[in-house]
Amino acid sequence: QVQLVESGGGLVQPGGSLTLSCVGSGLIFSTQAMAWFRQAPGKEREFVATISRFGTILYDEDSVKGRFTISRDNAKSTMYLQMNNLKPEDTAVYFCAAAQQMTPIRERSLVQFWGQGTQVTVSS
Repeated sequence: QVQLVESGGGLVQPGGSLTLSCVGSGLIFSTQAMAWFRQAPGKEREFVATISRFGTILYDEDSVKGRFTISRDNAKSTMYLQMNNLKPEDTAVYFCAAAQQMTPIRERSLVQFWGQGTQVTVSS
């Protein structure tokens, strides 16, 4: 059974930082394209960042480029999202996503496995 478990969310002040983690089990992590999506209240789930099995990285340019950094450690079956200079509009549930494909994941329709999500709240 495939499981993706996120952690690291919480409440942070504007300008603060958080690091999210996603641990995968029940799958060959190194063969997966991985991604982070987020969903704010009343909004659709949206793409944040992705890293392919080969290390190709893409970000949502408008919202997070320059502030967020995605990475992965295949030996630990873990993906990370380092979030700096957080803004209130970053408040959302952040979801880990995986798909066994060669290319990065940008579309929800390509995701094969989802985590349960971790809440990030940016507020003073």
